[in-house]
Amino acid sequence: MVKTAFIFPGQGSQYVGMGKDLYEGSTAAKLLFDKADETLGFPISRICFEGPDEVLKQTKNTQPAIFLHSIVLFHLISNKQFEMTAGHSLGEYSALVAAGALTFEDGLKLVRLRGELMQKAGVENPGTMAAIVGLDSKSVNALCVEASADGIVQAANFNSPRQIVVSGSSAGVQKAMEIAKTRGAKIVKELPVSGAFHSPLMDSARAGLKAALDKTEIQNALVPVYANVTARPVRFAEEIRHLLTRQLISPVKWEESVVNMIADGAATFVEIGPGKVLQGLVKRIDGNVKTRGFEKLSDIVDYKCESV
Repeated sequence: MVKTAFIFPGQGSQYVGMGKDLYEGSTAAKLLFDKADETLGFPISRICFEGPDEVLKQTKNTQPAIFLHSIVLFHLISNKQFEMTAGHSLGEYSALVAAGALTFEDGLKLVRLRGELMQKAGVENPGTMAAIVGLDSKSVNALCVEASADGIVQAANFNSPRQIVVSGSSAGVQKAMEIAKTRGAKIVKELPVSGAFHSPLMDSARAGLKAALDKTEIQNALVPVYANVTARPVRFAEEIRHLLTRQLISPVKWEESVVNMIADGAATFVEIGPGKVLQGLVKRIDGNVKTRGFEKLSDIVDYKCESV
């Protein structure tokens, strides 16, 4: 059976103006944006539509903004036929809403808190991240071990073959970047982030997130959700709860997740949310699968897997 995977983007895909066409062109979208403002108690919709960019880029705002945009789009898609789902980091919460494991309101409150906690951890335990292109995962893991003599550093995002992000203390990441250049990396670039996401420097955020997750009602997922931490499908609520807590300090195994979804029958990947980052990653992982994206109101059409 040919299967479709719905995939949801994470932090870094945001831009000022995101979702404004949805709000202005769809009553259903307007209701969800208004519901989000009411749920959070501040105008997250206005931050999406008007920024300014420095406000939207704050982690505590970025995460609910991307989540909101993704879920509005998901609700507007007709004929939602998909057999599995996954999201990149923050996007995992969008995937869980799509899979029926979380409600829209609970997901929104969780990602706002997650963003606040991660932003706070970034202040308390400063760090950074860097993209390394052109080296395989074994090489990057090895250079992180070597660089850790200078400070905390580990692989944080295994995005696609030879595109890996490392995360940790400034000293550790700088050393990893130096070593990567000597090992033949094509691109080594520090990222404009507010903290060392998916590294041990986020550990101070875990307790607060765990406490919120423990109080949140989570249902068994209606379709398999491929978890960032394991790259394997999960369905059961308690496993989902446990993995979301671990996700904060664990690498995002995106490449392996996509490979496993393809092995389990996924032939089409549909990115739902701002940007086209995940479509590009999927194509680099396996050029034989089909990709499609929903980002604007103009992209919303009757959706059938066979027509992609």
